[in-house]
Amino acid sequence: MSLVTITGLTKKFNTNIAVHNLNLELNKGVCTALLGPNGAGKTTTLSMLAGIMKPTSGSIAFSGVAERDFRKYIGYLPQYPVFYGWMSGKEYLQYVGQLASLSKNEAATKAGELLELVGIADAKKRKISGYSGGMKQRLGIAQALINDPLLLILDEPVSALDPIGRREVLTLMRELKEKTTILFSTHVLHDAEEICDYIYIVKNGEMAINGTLDELQNTHQQPTIYIEGEKELDEWLPKLKQYSFVSELVSNTPKTVTVTVTNVETARRELLNYFGSLNVPIRKFELVRTSLEDLFLKVAKK
Repeated sequence: MSLVTITGLTKKFNTNIAVHNLNLELNKGVCTALLGPNGAGKTTTLSMLAGIMKPTSGSIAFSGVAERDFRKYIGYLPQYPVFYGWMSGKEYLQYVGQLASLSKNEAATKAGELLELVGIADAKKRKISGYSGGMKQRLGIAQALINDPLLLILDEPVSALDPIGRREVLTLMRELKEKTTILFSTHVLHDAEEICDYIYIVKNGEMAINGTLDELQNTHQQPTIYIEGEKELDEWLPKLKQYSFVSELVSNTPKTVTVTVTNVETARRELLNYFGSLNVPIRKFELVRTSLEDLFLKVAKK
């Protein structure tokens, strides 16, 4: 069931069109990723959806919501959240809770619940200036949940984190997607592949492709064979390029190559015969599916 419908969304800054005629639909209980190269219009789109920026044209509608101001139904974590370092985590959440029209007692109760939910209850009395990057992101997600939003918007929630902090936030997002609808942007494509249910990829402010990961892979699938040798494969690459069924060949490392082919059965037979006839020691030879990164690069290069 649809929660948010975005129709013809456009944002102009003087003569620059940051977002052009964008159409999106966010379904209830679905974790959706908004992807695209730098400058694709992702943050501008999220800012308009969060009610921070006014669209030049187009419409945003929440299902079952008559009000024109839908900000109270949204929780938002910007890419670079700013906190009052002299406050403790609990003080900060109580503060934003009261800004969200909760009473003092309601804000205190909600702050305690959210600190438990995001896993930093033990640091509730510690000053935010002493929080790690991962803890601050968790606190930022907590403040975005203070008003029990119908939609949680996260702009690059893991981009500035180390591997441990990134894993902590992804684990939290996986738990949250069971409770609310999530829309997030990211440059870490593996993260989107891991936790999202639906994907939009934009370029130059316009929609490029969208669908579930399986739908996108099935639609844009290119048969690809990954080959890994025990020794360097460079000297055999020129011969591989001569096969008529090879449409693209990428040498990832001296010992590995990814071959995109037009006929996978012919390619598998001919390549195995070729390497076998030369006694080239092959460690791995496998058919691989198109990854989200492959799709992203395909869109970015168009």
